[in-house]
Amino acid sequence: MTDKEQLDLLVEKYAALKSEMGHVIVGQNEAVDSLLLTLFTGGHCLLLGVPGLAKTLMVNTLAQTLGLSFNRIQFTPDLMPSDITGSEILDRDRNFKFIQGPLFASVVLADEINRTPPKTQAALLEAMQERKVTVSGTTYPLPRPFFVLATQNPIEQEGTYPLPEAQLDRFMFNVRLDYPSFDEEVQIVKQTTVSQHTSVSRVLGADEILAFQEAIRHMPVPDNVVEYAVGLVGRTRPTASDSRQGLAAKYISWGAGPRASQYLIMGARTFAALRGKYSPDADDVRAVACNVLRHRIVRNYFAEAEGITTDQIITELLKS
Repeated sequence: MTDKEQLDLLVEKYAALKSEMGHVIVGQNEAVDSLLLTLFTGGHCLLLGVPGLAKTLMVNTLAQTLGLSFNRIQFTPDLMPSDITGSEILDRDRNFKFIQGPLFASVVLADEINRTPPKTQAALLEAMQERKVTVSGTTYPLPRPFFVLATQNPIEQEGTYPLPEAQLDRFMFNVRLDYPSFDEEVQIVKQTTVSQHTSVSRVLGADEILAFQEAIRHMPVPDNVVEYAVGLVGRTRPTASDSRQGLAAKYISWGAGPRASQYLIMGARTFAALRGKYSPDADDVRAVACNVLRHRIVRNYFAEAEGITTDQIITELLKS
C-alpha cells in the first residue's frame, strides 16, 4: 500500500475511532482529538483537568479501541522506580531473573503523575525518550507502539511533586480539559447512573498504527512551514534577537527548546493527515501550537503578577 493510500485509510480509521470512543466519552472533543494526534504521531500526552472529567476513562477507552496492551499505574508518594520499570529477583536456581513492571505495555496510563517523588517520575525519562528500560546494566526494549498518557490535577498542590522541566519536555502535548456543557453533563448523568454498561469495539491494531505513523513521517513539509515553526518557537525565547523588545522579554523567563520545533512539525503533519491533506501548512502548525508550547514556556514574575497565562502569551505570539 502506498503512502497516499495509507493516509486515505487513516482518515477513515480516525473517524471510526472517534465514533467508537463517542459511545463512552461524552463531549471533550478537543481532548479526544489531541489523544489521537498523539497516537498517530508517536508521542506522549499529559492531560490536565479537575477530578471527574473522565481523564482515566478516556485513556482506558482509547486502549480498548486499539486492542493494545494497557497498564494503569496509580502514582503515590511511596511508589518506587522499580515498581514501574520492574526488578530482578533470585529464582529457585539462584539465577537473577528480570520481572517486567507495568511500564511494559503499549499504552501506559500514569495516573496523577505528580503525586510521586521526582526519583520515581524520572524512571519514565528513558522509556519516554528511547522506548527502552535499563535495569542493572541490561537494556530491555518496550513494546511498539508505546505511549505514556499521564493525568494531573492542576488545582490540588498539597502532597504533590511538580514535574521538572526535563520531564515535561518529554510530553508532546499538554492538554487541558474543561468542564462539560450543560447538555453534555445531562447526558453524562443519564449514561452513568444506570446499570447498563457500554462497551467499545476494536478499530485498529499495533501493525496498522505503526504503518500510519510511518506514512505520516513520509509526508513532505515545505521549507516555509518548517521556518514558520522554528520562528514561532524562537519568539518564545527572551534572549533571541527578535524577542528582546517583545512579549517574550516582558513575560517569559525561559522559552521552548528545539524539541518544541520538532513536535510542531510532527503534530502539524498528523493534524493535516487526519483532515485528508497530504502536506501541512502554517495553519496546521498553529492548530497544535498551544498544546505543544503550553508546558515549555516558563513565565516570569511580571506575568504571574499581572495574571498573564501561558495560553494568553502563546495566543499573542501567534497573532504576531
